[in-house]
Amino acid sequence: MTKMVYDLIVLGGGPGGYHGALQAASHNLKTLLIEKEKLGGVCLNEGCIPTKTLLQSAKVYHHALHSEDLGVTASNVEYHHEKVLKRKNEVSAQLRSGIRGQLKVSGVEVIEGYGQILRRQADGFLVSIGEEVVKGKRLLLATGASPVIPPIPGLKEAIGQGIALTSREILDIPHIPESLTIIGGGVIGLEMAEYFAKTGSRVTVIEMQNQIGGPIDSEISTTFLKILKQMGILFELNAKVQSIDHHQVTYEKQGKTFRVDSEYILVCTGRKPNIENLGIEAIGVETIKGCVSTDETGQTNIPNVYAVGDLNGKSMLAHTAYREAEVCIQTIIGKKEQMRYHTIPAVIYTTPEVAFVGETEESALAKGIDYAKVNLPLNYSGRYVVEQGDRNGFIKIVIDKKYNQIIGVHILGNYASEIIYGASMMLETEMRTSDIEQLVFPHPSVSEVIKDAIHQYIKIGG
Repeated sequence: MTKMVYDLIVLGGGPGGYHGALQAASHNLKTLLIEKEKLGGVCLNEGCIPTKTLLQSAKVYHHALHSEDLGVTASNVEYHHEKVLKRKNEVSAQLRSGIRGQLKVSGVEVIEGYGQILRRQADGFLVSIGEEVVKGKRLLLATGASPVIPPIPGLKEAIGQGIALTSREILDIPHIPESLTIIGGGVIGLEMAEYFAKTGSRVTVIEMQNQIGGPIDSEISTTFLKILKQMGILFELNAKVQSIDHHQVTYEKQGKTFRVDSEYILVCTGRKPNIENLGIEAIGVETIKGCVSTDETGQTNIPNVYAVGDLNGKSMLAHTAYREAEVCIQTIIGKKEQMRYHTIPAVIYTTPEVAFVGETEESALAKGIDYAKVNLPLNYSGRYVVEQGDRNGFIKIVIDKKYNQIIGVHILGNYASEIIYGASMMLETEMRTSDIEQLVFPHPSVSEVIKDAIHQYIKIGG
């Protein structure tokens, strides 16, 4: 016997889940949110927010140690990792409390427990939460993803010994290790590499690909690599880990075998959607390569069942999940909206930051687009020179020559995370280079380099 019937049951309280629940409640849909751990999901508790909290502390520490050029000399500067961890936990708790408050005010019912889909009925879906069973006319699946544990010989044993850690455990490591080996040079690996390198660890990053940063533009990646090496981070690219034996990682590179010893090993080799024990098989939800299959409105192959966030594997970013949730709820209430993944920006929150949206030069070439590019140093911005002073930052804009349309923007340098949304809007609205020329940017600001770059492009005959 069911206890309650809801217009929408949301499984998972991460960004896509809680935002979807809030959106649904704002349209007077009776909504239940089920979360087995903590509201906010991985982003708030194990990812976006905790890592940015750590990186902010490391940034302040680094500035204190290296501020002579600004006319500031600090003495007796100390880094207290235990206090940083305490602040990290306080920040997450504060934001969780805020989310819980929003849900309560909006009328969303929240149940802590493990939600599992039991079966489909003519008028909805049965979901169990322990001994309790509830019914939802619709389902929004937002159960997120977990770290991939690759089948490296010795890895499971090292995890059991507490030597090898995932992106979850590393955030609560009690001290700054003397040395750290990171397997994987993607976003998580690079952010953690910088944090621990700046706070005293000897860091080695082992990456299978020939560049760092995953899908980022190759020019950005090359310069970014040089900057991170200058921090003292060691990189082994085109390298494949063969085995782990306690503190030792054995890897192969160019046909030769190498070994590196470290106090801890961090595994950052990707994430996989949490579909196990969710019960989607009971109602016939289709999956592709372990991801729940959805269309441009977030709907699965089963009517009235939607999936957002990491679960569908399309774009494992919190802000993607927010927008996917909005599209799903709009679809539910009868409005026509759809996802446009090509305009979603991404950021690596290191120092310097990397932010990008749209086509890279490589992807444009692969798609047969007749493109042009323009690169401009961020030192064209007076504010950037004043506040940053480095000569490595630059912006790269990819342009479709047929329409003179902006199709990709890539930035290496601080403030990139706060600028990239504007570039995303340019792609979303299909702006042309002539449109950018008519925009007014504040001065002095780093964002001005967008217009400066376009002006350079037009000046040389673009």
